Amino acid sequence: MAYIHSLLKEYFKHDAFRPMQEDIINAVLDREDTLAILPTGGGKSLCFQIPALAQDGLCLVISPLIALMKDQVENLRKKGITAYAIDSGMTRKDVINILKVATESNCKFLYVSPERLETTLFREYLPGLNLCLIAVDEAHCISQWGYDFRPSYLKIAALRDEVGDVPILALTASATPEVQEDICARLDFIGRNIFRTSFARPNLSYSVFNVDSKLSKLRDILEKVPGSSIVYCRSRKRTKQISDQLNVYGIQADCYHAGLTREERNRRQEAWIRNDIRTIVCTNAFGMGIDKPDVRLVVHADPPDCMENYYQEAGRAGRDGKKSYAVLLYDHTDPEELRALPGIRFPRSEDIKKIYTDVMNYIQVPTGLGGGAYYDFELNDLIAKFHPEPRLATYALKAMEQEGWMNYNEQVFIPASVGFITNKDWLYDFEEMHADLEPLIKTLLRTYEGIFDQPVPISEKNIAYLMRSDVETVKLQLRKLHGYAIIEYMPQKDTPQLYLRLNRVRTEELRIDMVQFNKRKQLFEARLDTLLHYIEERKQCRSQQIAQYFGDREADVCGVCDICLDKQKQPLTAEELSQIHQQIRVVIRQRSSTPEQLMAALPGIQKHKLREAIAFLQSEEKINVNAKGEISDRC
Repeated sequence: MAYIHSLLKEYFKHDAFRPMQEDIINAVLDREDTLAILPTGGGKSLCFQIPALAQDGLCLVISPLIALMKDQVENLRKKGITAYAIDSGMTRKDVINILKVATESNCKFLYVSPERLETTLFREYLPGLNLCLIAVDEAHCISQWGYDFRPSYLKIAALRDEVGDVPILALTASATPEVQEDICARLDFIGRNIFRTSFARPNLSYSVFNVDSKLSKLRDILEKVPGSSIVYCRSRKRTKQISDQLNVYGIQADCYHAGLTREERNRRQEAWIRNDIRTIVCTNAFGMGIDKPDVRLVVHADPPDCMENYYQEAGRAGRDGKKSYAVLLYDHTDPEELRALPGIRFPRSEDIKKIYTDVMNYIQVPTGLGGGAYYDFELNDLIAKFHPEPRLATYALKAMEQEGWMNYNEQVFIPASVGFITNKDWLYDFEEMHADLEPLIKTLLRTYEGIFDQPVPISEKNIAYLMRSDVETVKLQLRKLHGYAIIEYMPQKDTPQLYLRLNRVRTEELRIDMVQFNKRKQLFEARLDTLLHYIEERKQCRSQQIAQYFGDREADVCGVCDICLDKQKQPLTAEELSQIHQQIRVVIRQRSSTPEQLMAALPGIQKHKLREAIAFLQSEEKINVNAKGEISDRC
């Protein structure tokens, strides 16, 4: 269709669609329920943005990623496209205003979290939204048998009972064949319409190394592969340790994890995107929704817990199509730790109930109350006060989230808001009596339209700039106005939040479906077995292993992973062995050398042939190797 190509050019400045995008868009325009499986960075958003622009009505986008929703709304608005997002940080009035605009204007996109679908307020406005399409991002979250199940996704199919014949486009970067079928069933697809691009990444070279020192190997890799890089670690503490050590080595690095403030996370992320920082050392809290095409290297300093996470995180390298590398490091302790994970990730029922009681007491909610509200919640503070084992607390929260009791969000941003709660006559008298606060009052009224009618988001930093003051003074004066009952001032929040979905119940009444819980545990064990096989496998192409896990049985060998490259190496001939022996003797006659020192001294010899020669010469007792690994001549 020429029209969708003109939209692609007009709004997104692209001359052609990526593989599979046009087929997906045409299926949606034909009003077919569709599941699209596209790799990370494969252009999933265009698959719902183009068909929404090509027809009348609004596209409802359901996504669990607040930061990604805000980024997409901002980008659409820059293109002159009307778009809004409703997130957990908004007041009831904010939500009502957006829903009114969405129902009464030419709004094209409304982004919401899956939890929002269940609210009475959203249901009230739903019939008036004039939906043309429902787009479900991160669709694998709907499957209990996937790696990131979220029960709120199960409510999506019920939308169809209220909005009629509106097609659904489900999107994900990674889903096994079983999860693909489950997505279609859970969303009540009419027909099975699945589009899947190849999981192969021809420009991405996968490698796995069993090492004694991860830090030493990481340094070696970063020194050999120039350009922007990501290093994934299993814990926040590790990100700091590794980034500090890399800086000591002269490799510019910074760390990133969910425990940092929002401002600090943004600062470090932006510095890395601008290439002011070469390497970001992070937990898996980093990377979702970040569009940086020139990442040359992704290293997993610790193995992830499943192939889905590994594929998504490794896939952040080389989105520009240029040669890039995905490296996984492990040592002798990692396989044992991975095999112990199921017992940690899936706590006993009595342990979950104990953590539930600790959480309720921490947020000070009495039995029978508290549902439908957000609470400031610092997990580390809970651990300090109630002393549960940290990992048990983390995964008990996850279990209760999957059972629909609560949601815990570490990365939350709720902007500051102000609304006047006095009348204009009294405000005039107040200004006469409090001249020191008059400039702030005037600035608020001039800067924020509608602030007398309802609370509006504000920026203390912007107000300070307009008043030629400082942020702390502005915050102090806002608190004073709040105390005088002139305004209602809600300071900015970027602390973790716990959303209690249901009222508190007595501990013995907390219900966990242990049959489903144990089945998820078994599937987790199976995913771990697959990952361990990938780590330890030395025969089959790594790219082919990944593709086959996701159901792509036709993927060819990549020719560029460590296993493929090993197979391409020519065996050492007798003539080469003799020549290498002579060159080694020249070096070690001057001083004993380790294999690494020999490699540096003999750069013209392929490393695998030098290693093979050293092993053979040692077995033939033509060289000595001491306890320090240093090689000397026997002659």
